Amino acid sequence: MLAISVGLKILNCTGKPGLTGGKKNVKRRSMSDLPTSTAAAPPCRPPADLPLAGFRGSPEEIDRQWFEQVYRGRGDSMAQLTARSVLMGGILGMFMAVSNLYTTLKLGWSFGVAITACVISFVVWNALRALSGGKLSQMTILENNCMQSTASAAGYSTGGTVGTAIGALLLISGHHLPWAVVTVFVFFTAALGVFLAIPMKRQMINYEQLKFPSGIAAAETLRSLYSHGREALQKAYSLIIALGFGGLVGLLRTWGTLIEQLRHTGRPQVWLEKIQAVIRIPEEMVFGGLLNPLHRGHLQGLTFEPSVVLIGAGMIVGLRVSLSMLLGGVLLYYIAAPQLLALDAAHAGLADWVPSFQVNANGDFYPVRWALWGGTSVMVFSSLASVALQWRTLARAFSLFRKRQGTAAGGVLDQIEVPNSWLIVGLIPISVGMLLVQYYAFQISPGLGAIAIALSFVISLVCCRATGETDTTPVGAMGKVTQLLYAVLAKGHVTANLMSAGVTAGAGGSSADLLTDLKSGYLLGANPRKQFLAQFIGIFFGTLAIVPAWYAMVPDKAALEAFNPPATNMWKAVADLLTQGVHMLPTTARYAIVIGALVGVALPLMEKLFPRWRRFLPSAMGLGLAWVMPFANVFSFAIGAVLSEIWRRVHRQSGEAFNIPIASGLVAGESLVAALIAILCTLAGFLAVK
Repeated sequence: MLAISVGLKILNCTGKPGLTGGKKNVKRRSMSDLPTSTAAAPPCRPPADLPLAGFRGSPEEIDRQWFEQVYRGRGDSMAQLTARSVLMGGILGMFMAVSNLYTTLKLGWSFGVAITACVISFVVWNALRALSGGKLSQMTILENNCMQSTASAAGYSTGGTVGTAIGALLLISGHHLPWAVVTVFVFFTAALGVFLAIPMKRQMINYEQLKFPSGIAAAETLRSLYSHGREALQKAYSLIIALGFGGLVGLLRTWGTLIEQLRHTGRPQVWLEKIQAVIRIPEEMVFGGLLNPLHRGHLQGLTFEPSVVLIGAGMIVGLRVSLSMLLGGVLLYYIAAPQLLALDAAHAGLADWVPSFQVNANGDFYPVRWALWGGTSVMVFSSLASVALQWRTLARAFSLFRKRQGTAAGGVLDQIEVPNSWLIVGLIPISVGMLLVQYYAFQISPGLGAIAIALSFVISLVCCRATGETDTTPVGAMGKVTQLLYAVLAKGHVTANLMSAGVTAGAGGSSADLLTDLKSGYLLGANPRKQFLAQFIGIFFGTLAIVPAWYAMVPDKAALEAFNPPATNMWKAVADLLTQGVHMLPTTARYAIVIGALVGVALPLMEKLFPRWRRFLPSAMGLGLAWVMPFANVFSFAIGAVLSEIWRRVHRQSGEAFNIPIASGLVAGESLVAALIAILCTLAGFLAVK
């Protein structure tokens, strides 16, 4: 925290103020009047305010407003895609890719990379500048943004499918895939997600202006690190204080994992026990007692262990989505689960009845394992319905470049947005490569392989929309969609069931994470084409790190079983179940899929037909997502949204000024500590292997 605080003071930038996010500073002109070499803000100067309110009008008008009021990458006045930004981002991303692989295997989750990367790079680069005696120039805010894009692509986009689908296949087959197969599969899956993000970006970020809370948090964090002026510094220091608090909570939540991992290394235990004794008191008091009044012995997941990451996200996404998630959680845990238990008891012994829940010897059961089928159905069909209802806007997003090509008004944006031709040029070799890998490595027919690639677009659409609205990417749930489909198309073919889901879920997670970074760039005025190139370069770094790390961490099946990997075991369990046929699904889950589809279509349709009712209607994405996550996460979102709303009502001026910086600090703090703990756990894991 001290390094960041000092960094805010030592930045010494000169030059005249450039474009800001405020409309009053910009004279209304057509794009043809704006030369591409227009002077921008000085390299270190951030925008005065982020354009969080977005823009209104037709797609062309929205693009015009963004270019005139926000875009800062004109000419060579501000460096962005540089060798040092890509190299630093790639190296950081390699470390974080390995750490994400560890957390996926150990805990079943992976952490976002963008915020962690931008903070670490800021501190490291300023330290290098100090050591060089000032010979190195300050990295610009857009360079830092490009660096975090490279790091995200490397650290998040390449490892998800390794710890889930490939890991599950190792548990089933008992032996590793050849390293060449893993390398090619990981690269093509990540690349597929990168290119599918091209049309998603224009639709969801430019025109729908979805929030992508972690993207806002990363942009706000960067803006604060480069801040000048009294008000800007006040916001920066409020972010730092919130970051420190979030880091403390993150330490309390993850410290036990590090201690446990260090014990396995066989190193001296005395100092570990002393440190753990100090940590244990607040850890047990906070997370085991005072903040856990909702615990229920038999209903797993109904706990209150607030994550400040999710509280901060709730402060950003607002009441409608957060309360919709709370409504979904209440419906699941307090209404549906008790009724389904009673239904199972009433139908016990019937040959054709598959019970909703698997209850262990202690009477414990986890409702989310049943609910993910209905929740996923809501998310998938609501996303498809939203696209269908906005088909005109989506079609314009695809045709915008072609229509403007060669015109004076469209010339500038044509040079900075990623052209849709790149989507076609990129997807052709990626699709061919993916088909070959699936056919020769996994014996998946070209027809079934093509379906997996086509389905990746749908899954990416849902993942991106869920992340944009709620900051949570339901990668696991989306993988189950593909597994369910291939239970019908390739009954009994467990490898096809797993690896096709690995393609779609990996591409979806990659697209959603990269859109989060593109949201940061959009708010900061970055050149989207350069940011896309940084992301594409990042997957080479990530693949280079994740493949050897996989074989080093998991030399054989026994080593993987020693992790007791929750996400990997879940993928294997679903594959084992569904390869026997769809009839193995719980009877009530099949009804839940149909009901979820109806709800997913009805809510967007009602919003379209009755726009004045929209604020009173629950968010379909919020309802669906609540059924694929523990109640603790849902409750954290609601806490953040309610606190933010109360703050605005009590003191509107300070609420509007400091809500985003504080929320961003909370998100950044816990994410940063979780990432650092994961890196330390990874190092300890390698020590244990040795």
